[in-house]
Amino acid sequence: MQRYSEISITVGALGIVITLIGLFPGIVGLEAAAGVGVLQVLVILLGFSILFASAFFFVKKAFYDGQPATLAQEIGVRLTLTGLLIAGAAGLADVLGFGSHPSTPSTRPFLGRLQAIVFIGGILLASSGVLVYALFGPPPPPDGEDAPENGNTFPPP
Repeated sequence: MQRYSEISITVGALGIVITLIGLFPGIVGLEAAAGVGVLQVLVILLGFSILFASAFFFVKKAFYDGQPATLAQEIGVRLTLTGLLIAGAAGLADVLGFGSHPSTPSTRPFLGRLQAIVFIGGILLASSGVLVYALFGPPPPPDGEDAPENGNTFPPP
């Protein structure tokens, strides 16, 4: 179990590094154009997706290994996926054709103020899904009782 935790923390750190490269491309020596480009949005989303996946894996293996997921945890997973979808839709709105700054052959897509606010809101929504997953797991077995071999505590005491 400890090895899974170490691996998930390492993968989470990789997600943070990828996100930072997307936010600040100068870190790796790339010249950033004015504004935030499509590739930057995609790299930021990839970094956050890796980070959230490793966070779920860490919480599952470190705290709830062998136990079935509760309804609240399933809602947390879906909340995270919804937040990532909202962030992706907001960040790529101009490319997808429903943004306020559609690209033309002479201009490039532009991440506007409202799009940036919704993008950040989507990431915050996804982060709250990870918190819901971590906090609303199955309860531990009562003191003095051994948990069943499969970790299932159903029916609840």
